[in-house]
Amino acid sequence: MRVAIAGAGLAGLTCAKYLADQGHTPIIFEARNVLGGKIAAWKDEDGDWYETGLHIFFGAYPNMLQLFQELGIQDRLQWKSHSMIFNQPEEPGTYSRFDFPDLPAPINGVAAILKNNDMLTIPEKISFGIGLIPAMLRGQKYVEECDSMSWSEWLRTQNIPERVNDEVFIAMSKALNFINPDEISSTVLLTALNRFLQEKNGSKMAFLDGAPPERLCQPIVEHIKSLGGEVHMNSPLRKINLNEDSSVKSFTISSTDSGVTEEITADAYVSALPVDLFKLLIPKGWESIDSFRKLDGLRGVPVINIHMWFDKKLTDIDHLLFSRSPLLSVYADMSITCKEYEDPKRSMLELVFAPAKDWIHRKDEDIIEATMKELEKLFPTHFTGENKTNLRKYKVVKTPLSVYKSVPGCQKLRPDQETCISNFFLAGDYTMQRYLASMEGAVLSGKLCADKVNKSKARLLESKKQDVLKPDQ
Repeated sequence: MRVAIAGAGLAGLTCAKYLADQGHTPIIFEARNVLGGKIAAWKDEDGDWYETGLHIFFGAYPNMLQLFQELGIQDRLQWKSHSMIFNQPEEPGTYSRFDFPDLPAPINGVAAILKNNDMLTIPEKISFGIGLIPAMLRGQKYVEECDSMSWSEWLRTQNIPERVNDEVFIAMSKALNFINPDEISSTVLLTALNRFLQEKNGSKMAFLDGAPPERLCQPIVEHIKSLGGEVHMNSPLRKINLNEDSSVKSFTISSTDSGVTEEITADAYVSALPVDLFKLLIPKGWESIDSFRKLDGLRGVPVINIHMWFDKKLTDIDHLLFSRSPLLSVYADMSITCKEYEDPKRSMLELVFAPAKDWIHRKDEDIIEATMKELEKLFPTHFTGENKTNLRKYKVVKTPLSVYKSVPGCQKLRPDQETCISNFFLAGDYTMQRYLASMEGAVLSGKLCADKVNKSKARLLESKKQDVLKPDQ
Protein backbone atom coordinates (compact mmCIF):
# COMPACT_ATOMS: atom_id res chain seq x y z
CA MET A 1 0.00 0.00 0.00
CA ARG A 2 0.96 3.60 -0.51
CA VAL A 3 0.80 5.47 2.82
CA ALA A 4 1.09 9.27 3.11
CA ILE A 5 2.58 10.44 6.41
CA ALA A 6 2.68 14.06 7.60
CA GLY A 7 5.62 14.73 9.89
CA ALA A 8 9.22 13.47 10.08
CA GLY A 9 9.61 13.44 13.84
CA LEU A 10 10.35 10.21 15.67
CA ALA A 11 6.73 9.06 15.44
CA GLY A 12 6.44 9.63 11.68
CA LEU A 13 9.86 8.19 10.88
CA THR A 14 9.26 5.10 13.02
CA CYS A 15 5.83 4.56 11.50
CA ALA A 16 7.33 4.78 8.00
CA LYS A 17 10.20 2.45 8.94
CA TYR A 18 7.89 -0.32 10.12
CA LEU A 19 5.48 0.16 7.21
CA ALA A 20 8.40 -0.23 4.81
CA ASP A 21 9.49 -3.35 6.68
CA GLN A 22 6.00 -4.77 6.13
CA GLY A 23 6.20 -4.21 2.38
CA HIS A 24 4.31 -0.92 2.10
CA THR A 25 5.46 2.32 0.47
CA PRO A 26 5.49 5.16 3.01
CA ILE A 27 5.81 8.72 1.74
CA ILE A 28 6.72 11.27 4.42
CA PHE A 29 6.08 14.99 4.09
CA GLU A 30 7.98 17.22 6.54
CA ALA A 31 7.35 20.96 6.82
CA ARG A 32 10.86 21.92 7.89
CA ASN A 33 14.29 21.38 6.36
CA VAL A 34 15.47 19.35 9.35
CA LEU A 35 14.51 15.86 10.52
CA GLY A 36 13.45 14.95 14.02
CA GLY A 37 10.56 17.18 15.08
CA LYS A 38 11.03 17.59 18.84
CA ILE A 39 14.57 16.17 18.60
CA ALA A 40 15.67 18.51 15.79
CA ALA A 41 19.09 20.17 15.88
CA TRP A 42 20.99 22.76 13.86
CA LYS A 43 24.55 24.00 13.37
CA ASP A 44 25.53 27.55 14.23
CA GLU A 45 27.92 29.78 12.31
CA ASP A 46 30.89 28.05 13.98
CA GLY A 47 29.71 24.56 13.10
CA ASP A 48 28.59 23.79 16.66
CA TRP A 49 25.34 21.91 17.16
CA TYR A 50 22.42 23.20 19.19
CA GLU A 51 19.35 21.09 19.88
CA THR A 52 15.64 21.33 20.61
CA GLY A 53 16.12 19.51 23.91
CA LEU A 54 18.46 17.54 26.12
CA HIS A 55 17.61 14.03 24.96
CA ILE A 56 18.27 11.11 27.28
CA PHE A 57 17.81 7.43 26.40
CA PHE A 58 16.81 5.07 29.21
CA GLY A 59 17.23 1.35 29.66
CA ALA A 60 13.46 1.30 30.12
CA TYR A 61 12.98 2.27 26.45
CA PRO A 62 12.59 -1.20 24.83
CA ASN A 63 11.11 0.00 21.55
CA MET A 64 13.75 2.69 21.10
CA LEU A 65 16.55 0.23 21.88
CA GLN A 66 15.06 -2.29 19.44
CA LEU A 67 14.97 0.43 16.77
CA PHE A 68 18.66 1.18 17.31
CA GLN A 69 19.46 -2.52 17.07
CA GLU A 70 17.43 -3.05 13.89
CA LEU A 71 19.22 -0.12 12.27
CA GLY A 72 22.61 -1.42 13.43
CA ILE A 73 23.47 1.82 15.25
CA GLN A 74 23.32 0.66 18.87
CA ASP A 75 26.99 1.64 19.32
CA ARG A 76 25.92 5.29 18.96
CA LEU A 77 24.41 5.21 22.45
CA GLN A 78 26.94 6.27 25.07
CA TRP A 79 25.83 4.57 28.28
CA LYS A 80 26.68 6.22 31.58
CA SER A 81 27.14 4.74 35.04
CA HIS A 82 23.88 3.47 36.53
CA SER A 83 23.29 6.50 38.74
CA MET A 84 21.06 9.49 39.29
CA ILE A 85 22.94 12.60 40.39
CA PHE A 86 21.39 15.63 42.09
CA ASN A 87 22.90 19.00 42.94
CA GLN A 88 22.66 19.99 46.61
CA PRO A 89 21.46 23.60 46.77
CA GLU A 90 22.16 23.82 50.50
CA GLU A 91 25.80 22.86 49.80
CA PRO A 92 26.72 24.62 46.54
CA GLY A 93 29.13 22.72 44.34
CA THR A 94 28.30 19.32 45.87
CA TYR A 95 26.27 16.37 44.58
CA SER A 96 24.10 13.60 45.95
CA ARG A 97 24.07 10.28 44.12
CA PHE A 98 21.73 7.35 43.84
CA ASP A 99 24.03 4.55 42.63
CA PHE A 100 22.34 1.35 41.43
CA PRO A 101 24.41 -1.77 42.15
CA ASP A 102 24.63 -4.68 39.71
CA LEU A 103 21.74 -6.58 41.29
CA PRO A 104 18.32 -7.71 40.03
CA ALA A 105 15.38 -5.28 40.16
CA PRO A 106 13.89 -4.03 42.39
CA ILE A 107 16.74 -4.88 44.79
CA ASN A 108 19.15 -2.55 42.98
CA GLY A 109 16.68 0.35 43.19
CA VAL A 110 15.97 -0.24 46.88
CA ALA A 111 19.71 -0.40 47.56
CA ALA A 112 20.30 2.86 45.67
CA ILE A 113 17.65 4.63 47.75
CA LEU A 114 18.79 3.16 51.07
CA LYS A 115 22.45 4.02 50.46
CA ASN A 116 21.66 7.69 49.82
CA ASN A 117 21.49 9.53 53.13
CA ASP A 118 21.88 13.07 51.80
CA MET A 119 18.33 13.73 50.64
CA LEU A 120 15.84 11.54 52.53
CA THR A 121 15.67 10.24 56.08
CA ILE A 122 15.05 6.57 56.86
CA PRO A 123 11.40 7.23 57.91
CA GLU A 124 10.83 9.17 54.67
CA LYS A 125 12.28 6.31 52.61
CA ILE A 126 10.09 3.77 54.38
CA SER A 127 7.00 5.94 53.95
CA PHE A 128 7.69 6.40 50.26
CA GLY A 129 8.42 2.69 49.74
CA ILE A 130 5.12 1.69 51.36
CA GLY A 131 3.29 4.23 49.21
CA LEU A 132 4.68 2.65 46.04
CA ILE A 133 3.52 -0.88 46.87
CA PRO A 134 0.07 -0.54 45.16
CA ALA A 135 1.68 0.68 41.92
CA MET A 136 4.21 -2.17 41.92
CA LEU A 137 1.66 -4.88 42.74
CA ARG A 138 -1.30 -3.70 40.69
CA GLY A 139 0.72 -2.46 37.75
CA GLN A 140 -0.35 -0.24 34.88
CA LYS A 141 -4.08 -0.47 35.65
CA TYR A 142 -3.53 1.23 39.02
CA VAL A 143 -1.13 3.71 37.45
CA GLU A 144 -3.75 4.73 34.86
CA GLU A 145 -6.41 5.14 37.57
CA CYS A 146 -4.16 7.63 39.36
CA ASP A 147 -4.46 10.06 36.44
CA SER A 148 -7.23 11.78 38.41
CA MET A 149 -4.60 13.20 40.79
CA SER A 150 -1.51 15.34 40.49
CA TRP A 151 1.70 13.89 41.87
CA SER A 152 1.51 16.15 44.92
CA GLU A 153 -2.04 14.98 45.58
CA TRP A 154 -1.03 11.34 45.22
CA LEU A 155 1.77 11.78 47.75
CA ARG A 156 -0.69 13.22 50.24
CA THR A 157 -3.14 10.33 49.78
CA GLN A 158 -0.26 7.93 50.56
CA ASN A 159 0.77 9.97 53.63
CA ILE A 160 4.21 10.57 52.16
CA PRO A 161 5.95 13.64 53.64
CA GLU A 162 6.05 16.79 51.53
CA ARG A 163 9.82 16.90 51.93
CA VAL A 164 10.08 13.86 49.61
CA ASN A 165 8.55 16.05 46.92
CA ASP A 166 10.88 18.93 47.65
CA GLU A 167 14.02 16.83 47.75
CA VAL A 168 13.49 14.51 44.79
CA PHE A 169 10.34 14.94 42.76
CA ILE A 170 10.32 18.62 41.88
CA ALA A 171 13.47 17.83 39.88
CA MET A 172 12.07 14.61 38.39
CA SER A 173 8.74 16.18 37.48
CA LYS A 174 10.45 19.00 35.59
CA ALA A 175 12.70 16.48 33.85
CA LEU A 176 9.77 14.31 32.71
CA ASN A 177 7.27 16.95 31.55
CA PHE A 178 8.79 20.38 32.28
CA ILE A 179 6.21 21.20 34.97
CA ASN A 180 6.05 21.00 38.76
CA PRO A 181 4.60 18.16 40.90
CA ASP A 182 1.42 20.07 41.73
CA GLU A 183 0.60 20.17 37.98
CA ILE A 184 1.84 16.87 36.60
CA SER A 185 -0.39 13.80 36.55
CA SER A 186 0.70 11.15 39.05
CA THR A 187 0.44 8.64 36.19
CA VAL A 188 3.61 10.11 34.67
CA LEU A 189 5.78 9.71 37.77
CA LEU A 190 4.31 6.33 38.68
CA THR A 191 4.92 5.02 35.16
CA ALA A 192 8.57 6.10 35.32
CA LEU A 193 9.07 4.72 38.83
CA ASN A 194 7.49 1.39 37.89
CA ARG A 195 9.89 1.00 34.99
CA PHE A 196 12.89 2.17 37.01
CA LEU A 197 12.18 -0.17 39.92
CA GLN A 198 10.98 -3.23 38.03
CA GLU A 199 13.64 -3.36 35.31
CA LYS A 200 17.27 -3.86 36.26
CA ASN A 201 18.59 -1.24 33.85
CA GLY A 202 15.38 0.78 33.60
CA SER A 203 16.89 3.98 34.99
CA LYS A 204 20.27 3.60 33.30
CA MET A 205 20.90 6.52 30.95
CA ALA A 206 22.64 7.03 27.63
CA PHE A 207 23.49 10.03 25.48
CA LEU A 208 23.52 9.87 21.70
CA ASP A 209 27.05 10.32 20.34
CA GLY A 210 26.05 13.28 18.18
CA ALA A 211 23.14 15.35 16.90
CA PRO A 212 19.84 13.39 16.64
CA PRO A 213 18.99 14.36 13.03
CA GLU A 214 22.28 12.90 11.78
CA ARG A 215 22.93 10.08 14.24
CA LEU A 216 19.39 8.72 14.65
CA CYS A 217 16.95 10.17 12.13
CA GLN A 218 19.10 9.94 9.00
CA PRO A 219 19.67 6.17 9.39
CA ILE A 220 15.89 5.72 9.60
CA VAL A 221 15.46 7.75 6.41
CA GLU A 222 18.13 5.70 4.63
CA HIS A 223 16.37 2.50 5.71
CA ILE A 224 13.00 3.78 4.47
CA LYS A 225 14.44 4.82 1.11
CA SER A 226 16.27 1.50 0.69
CA LEU A 227 12.87 -0.22 0.79
CA GLY A 228 11.24 2.12 -1.73
CA GLY A 229 9.82 4.77 0.61
CA GLU A 230 10.17 8.52 0.15
CA VAL A 231 10.94 11.47 2.46
CA HIS A 232 10.16 14.99 1.26
CA MET A 233 11.48 17.96 3.24
CA ASN A 234 10.13 21.53 3.11
CA SER A 235 6.74 20.03 2.28
CA PRO A 236 4.11 21.00 4.87
CA LEU A 237 0.65 19.51 5.02
CA ARG A 238 -1.78 22.34 4.28
CA LYS A 239 -5.15 20.58 4.21
CA ILE A 240 -6.81 17.20 4.71
CA ASN A 241 -9.35 16.77 1.92
CA LEU A 242 -12.39 14.54 2.47
CA ASN A 243 -14.65 12.29 0.45
CA GLU A 244 -18.42 12.44 0.91
CA ASP A 245 -18.26 9.66 3.53
CA SER A 246 -15.71 11.73 5.56
CA SER A 247 -12.81 9.44 4.67
CA VAL A 248 -9.62 11.11 3.44
CA LYS A 249 -9.54 11.89 -0.26
CA SER A 250 -6.06 13.43 -0.35
CA PHE A 251 -3.45 15.55 1.43
CA THR A 252 -2.77 19.02 0.10
CA ILE A 253 1.01 19.43 0.28
CA SER A 254 2.90 22.57 -0.62
CA SER A 255 6.58 22.98 -1.34
CA THR A 256 8.26 25.85 0.47
CA ASP A 257 11.12 25.58 -2.04
CA SER A 258 9.15 25.84 -5.29
CA GLY A 259 5.83 27.22 -4.07
CA VAL A 260 4.04 24.41 -5.90
CA THR A 261 0.97 22.87 -4.23
CA GLU A 262 -0.22 19.37 -5.10
CA GLU A 263 -2.81 16.83 -4.05
CA ILE A 264 -1.28 13.61 -2.73
CA THR A 265 -3.41 10.48 -2.86
CA ALA A 266 -2.68 7.23 -1.05
CA ASP A 267 -4.31 4.05 0.26
CA ALA A 268 -3.93 5.27 3.86
CA TYR A 269 -3.07 8.56 5.54
CA VAL A 270 -1.22 9.26 8.79
CA SER A 271 -0.83 12.43 10.80
CA ALA A 272 2.40 12.25 12.79
CA LEU A 273 2.22 15.95 13.61
CA PRO A 274 2.35 17.32 17.17
CA VAL A 275 -1.12 17.49 18.64
CA ASP A 276 -1.27 21.31 18.51
CA LEU A 277 -0.47 21.38 14.79
CA PHE A 278 -2.86 18.56 14.00
CA LYS A 279 -5.72 20.37 15.77
CA LEU A 280 -5.31 23.28 13.35
CA LEU A 281 -5.77 20.93 10.39
CA ILE A 282 -8.77 18.91 11.56
CA PRO A 283 -11.37 19.21 8.74
CA LYS A 284 -14.77 20.70 9.56
CA GLY A 285 -16.37 17.38 8.74
CA TRP A 286 -14.53 15.82 11.71
CA GLU A 287 -15.02 18.53 14.32
CA SER A 288 -18.04 16.84 15.94
CA ILE A 289 -16.28 13.47 16.28
CA ASP A 290 -15.68 12.77 19.96
CA SER A 291 -12.08 11.53 19.67
CA PHE A 292 -11.08 14.68 17.77
CA ARG A 293 -13.06 17.03 20.04
CA LYS A 294 -11.23 15.64 23.07
CA LEU A 295 -7.95 16.82 21.61
CA ASP A 296 -8.92 20.35 22.65
CA GLY A 297 -7.90 19.30 26.17
CA LEU A 298 -4.36 18.40 25.08
CA ARG A 299 -1.95 21.27 24.72
CA GLY A 300 1.82 21.42 24.35
CA VAL A 301 3.94 22.62 27.24
CA PRO A 302 6.45 25.45 26.66
CA VAL A 303 10.11 24.40 26.80
CA ILE A 304 13.35 26.36 26.64
CA ASN A 305 16.63 24.59 25.87
CA ILE A 306 19.83 26.51 26.51
CA HIS A 307 23.36 25.93 25.20
CA MET A 308 26.25 27.78 26.85
CA TRP A 309 29.85 27.55 25.69
CA PHE A 310 32.48 28.47 28.32
CA ASP A 311 36.21 29.13 28.08
CA LYS A 312 37.10 26.62 30.83
CA LYS A 313 35.95 23.30 32.22
CA LEU A 314 33.17 23.55 34.79
CA THR A 315 32.85 19.88 35.72
CA ASP A 316 34.29 16.45 35.02
CA ILE A 317 31.00 14.57 35.56
CA ASP A 318 30.08 12.40 32.58
CA HIS A 319 26.36 12.18 33.28
CA LEU A 320 22.98 13.90 33.40
CA LEU A 321 22.58 16.19 36.42
CA PHE A 322 19.39 17.21 38.21
CA SER A 323 19.96 20.85 39.11
CA ARG A 324 17.27 21.17 41.83
CA SER A 325 17.16 24.82 40.80
CA PRO A 326 13.85 26.75 40.75
CA LEU A 327 14.52 27.77 37.14
CA LEU A 328 16.50 24.86 35.71
CA SER A 329 15.50 21.22 35.29
CA VAL A 330 18.37 19.01 34.13
CA TYR A 331 21.69 19.77 32.50
CA ALA A 332 24.83 18.09 31.22
CA ASP A 333 28.28 19.09 30.10
CA MET A 334 27.98 17.93 26.50
CA SER A 335 31.72 18.41 25.96
CA ILE A 336 32.11 15.32 28.19
CA THR A 337 28.92 13.30 27.69
CA CYS A 338 28.70 13.44 23.87
CA LYS A 339 31.49 12.25 21.57
CA GLU A 340 30.79 14.70 18.72
CA TYR A 341 30.69 17.69 21.10
CA GLU A 342 33.89 16.68 22.92
CA ASP A 343 36.22 19.44 24.11
CA PRO A 344 38.94 18.49 26.64
CA LYS A 345 39.58 22.08 27.75
CA ARG A 346 36.22 23.89 27.64
CA SER A 347 32.64 23.15 28.70
CA MET A 348 29.43 23.33 26.73
CA LEU A 349 26.49 23.07 29.08
CA GLU A 350 23.11 22.11 27.71
CA LEU A 351 20.35 23.02 30.15
CA VAL A 352 16.57 22.69 30.25
CA PHE A 353 14.89 25.84 31.59
CA ALA A 354 11.66 24.74 33.29
CA PRO A 355 8.93 25.51 34.01
CA ALA A 356 9.14 27.91 31.07
CA LYS A 357 5.62 29.39 30.89
CA ASP A 358 6.68 32.70 32.48
CA TRP A 359 9.86 32.94 30.40
CA ILE A 360 8.97 31.70 26.93
CA HIS A 361 8.30 35.24 25.65
CA ARG A 362 11.20 36.87 27.49
CA LYS A 363 14.32 38.04 25.68
CA ASP A 364 17.16 35.56 25.28
CA GLU A 365 19.41 37.94 27.21
CA ASP A 366 17.06 37.85 30.21
CA ILE A 367 16.99 34.04 30.15
CA ILE A 368 20.79 33.81 29.97
CA GLU A 369 21.18 36.33 32.80
CA ALA A 370 18.84 34.31 35.02
CA THR A 371 20.60 31.08 34.07
CA MET A 372 24.02 32.51 34.89
CA LYS A 373 22.79 33.44 38.37
CA GLU A 374 21.71 29.83 38.90
CA LEU A 375 25.03 28.52 37.58
CA GLU A 376 26.90 30.73 40.03
CA LYS A 377 25.13 28.79 42.77
CA LEU A 378 25.84 25.41 41.18
CA PHE A 379 29.50 26.20 40.45
CA PRO A 380 30.43 28.77 43.14
CA THR A 381 34.20 28.56 42.67
CA HIS A 382 34.15 29.01 38.89
CA PHE A 383 32.54 32.42 38.52
CA THR A 384 34.46 34.46 41.12
CA GLY A 385 38.03 35.65 41.50
CA GLU A 386 40.63 36.69 38.96
CA ASN A 387 40.60 33.44 36.98
CA LYS A 388 36.83 33.07 36.68
CA THR A 389 35.14 31.15 33.88
CA ASN A 390 33.69 33.26 31.06
CA LEU A 391 30.75 32.63 28.77
CA ARG A 392 31.96 32.52 25.15
CA LYS A 393 28.59 32.26 23.39
CA TYR A 394 25.10 30.87 23.81
CA LYS A 395 22.01 29.65 21.98
CA VAL A 396 18.47 29.71 23.35
CA VAL A 397 15.97 27.39 21.65
CA LYS A 398 12.33 28.12 22.52
CA THR A 399 9.53 25.66 21.82
CA PRO A 400 6.24 27.35 22.81
CA LEU A 401 4.28 24.11 22.36
CA SER A 402 6.34 20.98 22.93
CA VAL A 403 5.13 17.59 24.23
CA TYR A 404 1.57 17.63 25.57
CA LYS A 405 1.26 18.93 29.11
CA SER A 406 0.56 15.81 31.18
CA VAL A 407 -1.87 17.21 33.72
CA PRO A 408 -4.49 15.10 35.56
CA GLY A 409 -7.28 13.89 33.30
CA CYS A 410 -5.24 13.73 30.10
CA GLN A 411 -5.30 9.96 29.77
CA LYS A 412 -8.99 9.88 28.80
CA LEU A 413 -8.33 12.51 26.12
CA ARG A 414 -5.59 10.62 24.29
CA PRO A 415 -6.73 8.97 21.02
CA ASP A 416 -5.94 5.55 19.64
CA GLN A 417 -3.67 5.31 16.61
CA GLU A 418 -6.59 3.90 14.58
CA THR A 419 -9.31 6.52 14.25
CA CYS A 420 -12.98 6.11 13.34
CA ILE A 421 -12.08 7.48 9.88
CA SER A 422 -11.61 4.40 7.73
CA ASN A 423 -8.32 5.37 6.06
CA PHE A 424 -6.86 7.84 8.57
CA PHE A 425 -4.44 7.04 11.41
CA LEU A 426 -2.51 8.94 14.08
CA ALA A 427 1.05 8.69 15.39
CA GLY A 428 2.62 10.80 18.10
CA ASP A 429 3.51 10.57 21.77
CA TYR A 430 0.12 12.10 22.65
CA THR A 431 -1.68 9.04 21.23
CA MET A 432 -2.47 6.22 23.66
CA GLN A 433 0.57 4.16 24.66
CA ARG A 434 2.13 3.45 28.01
CA TYR A 435 5.23 5.64 27.69
CA LEU A 436 3.41 8.97 27.62
CA ALA A 437 5.14 12.13 26.31
CA SER A 438 8.65 10.85 25.60
CA MET A 439 10.92 9.69 22.81
CA GLU A 440 9.98 6.11 23.67
CA GLY A 441 6.31 7.12 23.50
CA ALA A 442 6.82 8.62 20.04
CA VAL A 443 8.62 5.51 18.77
CA LEU A 444 6.03 3.14 20.24
CA SER A 445 3.17 5.20 18.80
CA GLY A 446 4.73 5.02 15.33
CA LYS A 447 5.21 1.28 15.65
CA LEU A 448 1.61 0.77 16.83
CA CYS A 449 0.32 2.99 14.02
CA ALA A 450 2.23 1.00 11.39
CA ASP A 451 0.80 -2.26 12.77
CA LYS A 452 -2.75 -0.91 12.65
CA VAL A 453 -2.33 0.34 9.09
CA ASN A 454 -0.91 -3.03 8.08
CA LYS A 455 -3.76 -4.96 9.74
CA SER A 456 -6.22 -2.78 7.82
CA LYS A 457 -4.61 -3.60 4.48
CA ALA A 458 -7.37 -5.83 3.11
CA ARG A 459 -10.12 -3.41 4.12
CA LEU A 460 -8.28 -0.36 2.78
CA LEU A 461 -7.48 -1.95 -0.57
CA GLU A 462 -11.04 -3.22 -0.96
CA SER A 463 -12.38 0.26 -0.19
CA LYS A 464 -10.00 1.78 -2.72
CA LYS A 465 -11.12 -0.78 -5.30
CA GLN A 466 -14.78 0.08 -4.74
CA ASP A 467 -14.02 3.80 -5.12
CA VAL A 468 -12.35 3.12 -8.46
CA LEU A 469 -15.30 1.06 -9.68
CA LYS A 470 -17.99 3.57 -8.70
CA PRO A 471 -17.72 5.88 -11.76
CA ASP A 472 -18.21 2.90 -14.11
CA GLN A 473 -21.28 1.51 -12.36
